[in-house]
Amino acid sequence: MAAKDGDGWTECAQGHQHWGVHGASGLLVVHHDELGVPYVLMQKRALWSHHGGTWGLPGGARDSHEDAVTSALREAREEAALGGEGLRVQGVYLDDHGGWTFETVIAASAELLAAAPANGESTELRWLALPEIAERELHPGFAATWSDIQGAISPETLVLDVANIVGARAERGWWNDRLGAATRLLNDVSGLRLTHPVLAQWYPRMVAVVEGAAREAPAVPGIQVVAATGSGDDAIVEVVRQAKPWERVLVVTADRGLKERVGELGAETVGPKWLLSQLSG
Repeated sequence: MAAKDGDGWTECAQGHQHWGVHGASGLLVVHHDELGVPYVLMQKRALWSHHGGTWGLPGGARDSHEDAVTSALREAREEAALGGEGLRVQGVYLDDHGGWTFETVIAASAELLAAAPANGESTELRWLALPEIAERELHPGFAATWSDIQGAISPETLVLDVANIVGARAERGWWNDRLGAATRLLNDVSGLRLTHPVLAQWYPRMVAVVEGAAREAPAVPGIQVVAATGSGDDAIVEVVRQAKPWERVLVVTADRGLKERVGELGAETVGPKWLLSQLSG
């Protein structure tokens, strides 16, 4: 498990040559401006490199001891002097070639971070607005997956109607210990690997709204807990209202009235069974 033990060529089940004996990863950093236009930090590859002269993402071979996120952040640091500070990882897109994979790590940035070539593998790094990307000569691997990936670069927030989910979970005696039931749910959800239609790994911003006897639910890693001062439904509507227009918001609830209210604000909804099935899976 030495550093750079992933360097080397390998062949996938499709008969293609790839760099990275343990697979490879790249970092897709995206920034949305005040109008919601996405900008992606793109790398122009050095002419001597594989598919030189094309545009893609900072990335490279993954070492045997690294996961996709660790590998992508390391490659971005080595190739673009880009640290992980100020980045929020949103998910990982998996491109499986059969025996070899490329994992695109999508991370949001609140600003257009300064980036410049840090080694000889790239000749230019530039923030490109979404419409400009297709106009460039793209690295074939990136071009093949871009149509899928671009649909998953917007920020996503998952809002939990905790009272409704706890009721649907129907633990024995939960109504006598709503705080305990809510706390158990939050602990179970924290770190849960959620399903996504495009991403192999999904890390949405999670907001859990608690109310009534569960208002004292403690903070949980990875989840913003909002204690409703009044109606839990009103608090959830306010969370949705504060989202950016280009942000995808998914509310987990079975409450019909609440579903209508957040739907009018552009949010999507899904029932508690969607979440509970993953907890029991």
